[in-house]
Amino acid sequence: MYKRNLLKKASVLLLAACMVTGNLAGCGGNDQATKADSQEASAGEKVFYYGDTTFNAENDESDVNPHNGYSGWACIRYGIGETLFKYSDTMELEPWLATEYELVDENTWKITLRDGVKFTSGRSLDAQAVKECLEDLIRVHERAKGDLKIREITGEGQVLTIVTEEPVPALLNYLSDPYGCIIDMEAGITADGNVTGTGPYIATELKTDVGLTLVKNENYWDGMPNLDTIYVKTISDGDTMTMAMQSGELDGAYGLPYASLPLFQEEPYSISSVETSRSFFGQMNYATPVLQDEKVRQAICMGVDKENFTKVLLQGNGAAAVGPFPASFPFGDDTVTASAYNPEGAKALLAEAGWTDTDGDGYVDKDGEKLTIRWLTYPSRQELPLLAESVQATMKEIGIDIQVNCTADQGSFLEKGEWDIYASAFVCAPTGDPEYFFTTHCLDTSTKNRGGYHSDALQELENQMKGTFDMEERAKLAAEMTQTMLDDYGFFFASHLKMSIVSGKGVTGLEAHPCDYYEFTVDLDKN
Repeated sequence: MYKRNLLKKASVLLLAACMVTGNLAGCGGNDQATKADSQEASAGEKVFYYGDTTFNAENDESDVNPHNGYSGWACIRYGIGETLFKYSDTMELEPWLATEYELVDENTWKITLRDGVKFTSGRSLDAQAVKECLEDLIRVHERAKGDLKIREITGEGQVLTIVTEEPVPALLNYLSDPYGCIIDMEAGITADGNVTGTGPYIATELKTDVGLTLVKNENYWDGMPNLDTIYVKTISDGDTMTMAMQSGELDGAYGLPYASLPLFQEEPYSISSVETSRSFFGQMNYATPVLQDEKVRQAICMGVDKENFTKVLLQGNGAAAVGPFPASFPFGDDTVTASAYNPEGAKALLAEAGWTDTDGDGYVDKDGEKLTIRWLTYPSRQELPLLAESVQATMKEIGIDIQVNCTADQGSFLEKGEWDIYASAFVCAPTGDPEYFFTTHCLDTSTKNRGGYHSDALQELENQMKGTFDMEERAKLAAEMTQTMLDDYGFFFASHLKMSIVSGKGVTGLEAHPCDYYEFTVDLDKN
């Protein structure tokens, strides 16, 4: 039995046709409010306008209900909900709604909750409220259910006890995932997906693909928020967002095009940037006959020019990737190897697999069929269309025809199986622990194993990982698992994200974080 007090610190693991003037609504922005029609000056209130690319159905963020897909990201980013534990700038666990934990045995966790915290409904945060929230979470959220493996939850006063079906060494890390935001189930979840949390801000209006309105929580447990109202505007067009920042229409922006960032490097603007574990990568569809040939998969991996992609197309706003984790992580890129960009080597592999250019059109063929790959991706992450552009060019060099389908409706194509390579963005270690990526993408039971990848060796390594509490051993296992996956050529990793958030005049407290959470905090201010 051991106990750790987390108060000290613990380590557990594109120009728009419309012009941006006084209103962004006609440009696909938030039609709820703009500076031109606000009463900010006369009312003496502090109002903040924020442009964001991510609050939309395309990103599986259709509302702020953390029990609905990946909507928990909006819940935690915008200061609506909070988790029992959170991450420091170095991705170490810190207390948040909980103050300490005790690992009674390998299946039993006793968590002490913070006193004096209330939901915005007015209900006090206690163990019963957390129990209700977590029980609903594992009832409706398949990923959370698979991660947490909770058998039983009991609560008495401020002490919550969780018993798992099997050892889950990363339990506290998983509870710090955005789906772990604690919400008041007694207050309920509205039809539009709004929730009652404990954070510094309350969502009063939200509309998928448009944005949301937040007001400050006057009874926030950790101090008085500085801003009275925040308007989050979903703006998918990069030039529109850039002009909005330049005109003063926005006070802050997330997801600006890299080409625009140099415009905001001097006062009155500021940029907060940080290296993250968000990776841009592709996964192969094993249901595609041609991709069942390992030589073809390897040739494709060798046809991705990661250095050119990151240095030229991303203008240095990212690092070429080997695997899912940045080199700065103890289980990161410097512990594994992957196929380097090698067009000639790729051509040789294709030839070995029987793919040669018999008709002189520049593309290899076999049995009268050209080697064509359906590349599926989506536009809301600006890096993904650029990656598709890069790969289309480099694959042409080795004779592979890449047909790009960049659509916000990528989910329907995935469901119908109308794809060969799916390129996406994913924060691979948002909880500071490596197991997360493998359990979401690489196992037979993984919800995001869209290509049907299977490895007996990786499954066995995961069996070891899930029972290992020692962090050094977990790091070694993660490196083995990464190498196994890379050697199968079922996935390739292009880059890791350098995330940047731009603040306008007088804005303080808007900071990028390695886990890509915690954007709106009690410290956010505008003077």
